[in-house]
Amino acid sequence: MTTTTPRAPALPPSTRLLLALAAGVVVLVGVHMAREVLAPILLAAVIVIICHPVRFPLERRGWPRWAATAAVVVVAYLILAALLAMLVFAGFRFADLVREYLPALVRSVEDVVDQLSAVGIDTDVAEAATSWLDPGRVLSLAGNVSGMALGIATAFFFVLAYAIFMAADAARYSTATTVFGAERAATIDRASRFSGGVRRYFVVNASFGAVVAIVDGVALWLLSVPAPTVWAILAFVTNFIPNIGFVLGLVPPTIMAFVVGGWQLALAVVAVYCVVNVVLQVLVQPKFVADAVNLSLTLSFVSVVFWTFVIGPLGAILAIPLTLLVRALVLEPDPGSGWLRWLSGDDVPRHDAPPGPAPDTAREGAAGAAAPHGGTADEPDLEHEPQPQPQLQPEASRPSDAAPERS
Repeated sequence: MTTTTPRAPALPPSTRLLLALAAGVVVLVGVHMAREVLAPILLAAVIVIICHPVRFPLERRGWPRWAATAAVVVVAYLILAALLAMLVFAGFRFADLVREYLPALVRSVEDVVDQLSAVGIDTDVAEAATSWLDPGRVLSLAGNVSGMALGIATAFFFVLAYAIFMAADAARYSTATTVFGAERAATIDRASRFSGGVRRYFVVNASFGAVVAIVDGVALWLLSVPAPTVWAILAFVTNFIPNIGFVLGLVPPTIMAFVVGGWQLALAVVAVYCVVNVVLQVLVQPKFVADAVNLSLTLSFVSVVFWTFVIGPLGAILAIPLTLLVRALVLEPDPGSGWLRWLSGDDVPRHDAPPGPAPDTAREGAAGAAAPHGGTADEPDLEHEPQPQPQLQPEASRPSDAAPERS
């Protein structure tokens, strides 16, 4: 006689949801506290993911694994060096521009306040409307930009070290399919989809960002706006920030144009950015990005604000890869999360689709499958019914047909 232990009652869905949210908050608090360490690691991981396909054509040509890994590291270092050079140059040049044009900026702000007061706008409202142009605040921002550039340069030192180890490990991880085969096929497939989405996202953004930066830089140079190269670099970098990158790249050159040429030049800069950036970044690019990563526009926008709060300014650039990582780790392994994945913009696979038709319909479908030629399940299929085969008479002359031996 066996006794069975009664199963503990399952937690209600609301309780499970609250526990999951509490666990998520604890994890995010830990990530926020360790952001100074995690941000360079995440950036290095993204760079290695982007450069990893470089090894495959080299290995097909007979290169040893260590040489292909060295090529991946070299490409990663070239990308990091280019980014570092652009950011440091733009940061220090922007600080010099603010200090150089600070007196003109003060006069421009005072003129705006006087004009707003002259048309009947209350002084408090005028000061509130122009507070974001306060010279002291802008000068402080210039100092912060210079310090941020040095901080990025320091962080890149760690990124360079991380990239070496991650590239070496990536060479080993690329053999996971051969080692484990079908045992870990689902996990390997999720990792491959995540890596492919990250690569497509940055390729699309880099392509559109280069076009936008060149067009904006040439337009600002023709309009005689100071330091067009700095604003072109800013347009390229902010193109990696979904949705709000256009505004972040527009405000500084507009302020500079207002200082040196008045509101007419500022309006000209706004018009150029609206024609170029809105057409490319708002109308064309989101279609390619959506096809590359399968994220909804709302989630893309919220992810920028969220990850910037969690890991700092670098979170704005890494927002989409981090969101894809969370979806790959939390939602994709759960077969019941198809609804949430669909809400996030993902194409839900067939095995995550809702259940099939009602039982009666399913039985009819099973009957139709059992009788593919139009009959019912109870009617035999005479056309494909196996026919009895004729029995061949043995020939007496064959030795095998001889009488059996007597014992």
